[in-house]
Amino acid sequence: MVTRILEAGLKAPTNDHLRQWEFVVLRDARSIETALGQVSEKAGRDAQALAGRRLNDRQRRMYADAMPKQYRMLSQSGCLILPFYKQNGDLLQPSALQSLNGFAAVWCCIENILLAAAAEGLGCALRIPTGEEWKFVAGRVGAPEGYVMPCYLALGYPAEGISYPEQEQIDPAKKIHLERW
Repeated sequence: MVTRILEAGLKAPTNDHLRQWEFVVLRDARSIETALGQVSEKAGRDAQALAGRRLNDRQRRMYADAMPKQYRMLSQSGCLILPFYKQNGDLLQPSALQSLNGFAAVWCCIENILLAAAAEGLGCALRIPTGEEWKFVAGRVGAPEGYVMPCYLALGYPAEGISYPEQEQIDPAKKIHLERW
């Protein structure tokens, strides 16, 4: 099943058709613990920092609820996927918009993975690393120089009876512009 899910990711479009993506798949609890290290200890601190920056109470409540759950899903996952992509140049100071093609393409890959996991009946917790955290994890799993880890993907079967925080409802009609903005 994991192979099918990653094959779907590899069908995503890329700017150069090279698909310079690699995946570290962790299924052993000890391997997951080693790769994450102290990452899960940041749950409370990150939740407070993010909640403090949000604009409304709904968003504050959502982050305070979601961040600890997200870390728990990563650390207790039966399958943790760490996608990596080849980054050419400085991601945070691109010389031109096309310098971001590799970054954009890996997110197309990740979206395909999320859709394929859902088609298999799996849930997927996605977390974007903060600060230099991705470098710590990359070092723990032996990623070569020049590869960046944009997120963590924890796969699993959704728990029964879980509560979902209230999210902002968006009317698609207000986001669609026909013929012109």
